[in-house]
Amino acid sequence: MNRDHELSIDFAACDGHGLCAELLPERITLDEWGYPVIRDSTVPGPLLTHAKRAVAACPVLALRLTRARGRDQQPQRSLHR
Repeated sequence: MNRDHELSIDFAACDGHGLCAELLPERITLDEWGYPVIRDSTVPGPLLTHAKRAVAACPVLALRLTRARGRDQQPQRSLHR
């Protein structure tokens, strides 16, 4: 069973505050303009608490953390067509 999580950034919402990189430097750095760059989107269990703190601290809610799908899981289908 895969318990890893995945980080993603909504760049349309991101204002480049940089809090995420301060709180999760193991996964996030900043580019030359101060916007986040995710070096590795996979968040293993030991970093999960720090990742959740970084997501909660984002002032514009641009950082997201989702449970990674396992190899045997199928993508969820949308009910809307």
